[in-house]
Amino acid sequence: MSAIERIPGFVQPVDNGLLRFLTCGSVDDGKSTLIGRLLYDTRAILADTLSAIERTSQRRGMASVDLSLLTDGLQAEREQGITIDVAYRYFSTGRRKYIIADAPGHEQYTRNMVTAASTADLAIILIDARKGVLTQTRRHSFLAHLLDIPHLVVAVNKMDLVDYDQATFERIRADYLDFAARLGIGDAAFIPLSALNGDMLVERGERLNWYAGPTLLDILENAPEAHAGRDEGFRFPVQYVCRPQVPGDRLLHDFRGFMGRVESGEIAVGEEIVVLPSAQRSRIREIRLGDRSLPAARAGQSVTLLLEDEIDISRGDMITRAAEVDAQQPVPAVRRLDAMLCWMAETPLDPQRKYLIRQTTRETRAVLAAIDYRVDINSLERVAADRLVMNDIARVAFKLAQPLCVDAYADNRATGAFIVIDEATNNTVGAGMIL
Repeated sequence: MSAIERIPGFVQPVDNGLLRFLTCGSVDDGKSTLIGRLLYDTRAILADTLSAIERTSQRRGMASVDLSLLTDGLQAEREQGITIDVAYRYFSTGRRKYIIADAPGHEQYTRNMVTAASTADLAIILIDARKGVLTQTRRHSFLAHLLDIPHLVVAVNKMDLVDYDQATFERIRADYLDFAARLGIGDAAFIPLSALNGDMLVERGERLNWYAGPTLLDILENAPEAHAGRDEGFRFPVQYVCRPQVPGDRLLHDFRGFMGRVESGEIAVGEEIVVLPSAQRSRIREIRLGDRSLPAARAGQSVTLLLEDEIDISRGDMITRAAEVDAQQPVPAVRRLDAMLCWMAETPLDPQRKYLIRQTTRETRAVLAAIDYRVDINSLERVAADRLVMNDIARVAFKLAQPLCVDAYADNRATGAFIVIDEATNNTVGAGMIL
């Protein structure tokens, strides 16, 4: 117990960890306004930032502050009144820290939505109470489900424009549940709110008394952390091999360690590990975080692992727990990837070209083996395709020049994801989820 914890009356503050969440939905459903109101009501806006958006709102002739300007930061967005790029905002409350991603609503920015959703632990899907479930609502719900976001919150916004009518909310809820059942979405919470007036965001307000559920902030504060509830094995892709360094006459450090981030699971000092793809074994001698030694490391921590044996390990190798490998839970090394792919480049996917595939810290050249089908993003039907253009989503197969150690994306979002790189330009042209 620390000295401060021994003070009479001291109460240990609650820390529910970091939550990454995404707002999405159709154009003008109020995503940016919702985030702005959430930041405003939690007092997460700096005074100079608030003054700047007040001046902008006045120039536009608005009677009140336009809180959507907090996220619509690009000049093109402000001119058009829409969100184009993914806008990220950071804030914290007394219970946890947050990273918010505001995804664009237009169909032509599907790739931006995929980028934002790839790291989200929760998605807020906004629906305009006047319009109900739209094509873009179904599209973003499909993408959130495809990207395996663990928790969905369906927020029926602009309830102030339908006189806070409960029947309207219940009708939209029933329509969405019917669609969600056909898509396979099983976990969705529903909440009525008014982002403009702040009803049911941080405070309950006085106009939705018929709704007995939690506010949006209550849902966010109590949502499980990333990796919670998932039976994920220990995955540690090696990013850098740290060797003894003696700059000048001063010894900086005299150990050989393997640096990287624990993508999932946990490991403790003394545990046996297996290095893939070589299958060499050793034990953890020490775990270092900066200049400190830790007894164990868990998902999300960037650490240096020191082993008891001198074995050949390089960037791109994967360190796993031997107990998991021995329990018939190995990480397969594959030369063919079957995946759902989102094509992000303006130049179409060329079946004749070679691409680079990067999965965790490992890269290999690859060629397209097949396009099984393309998903019609409007109807969600599977259609035949012989090429992919920007924003297309399809089931494909790649042949790999070197083996990759992978998990299915549904089992592990970190080791089950990859990006496709154009060798000529070094641009990221696609993002995939391994099946």
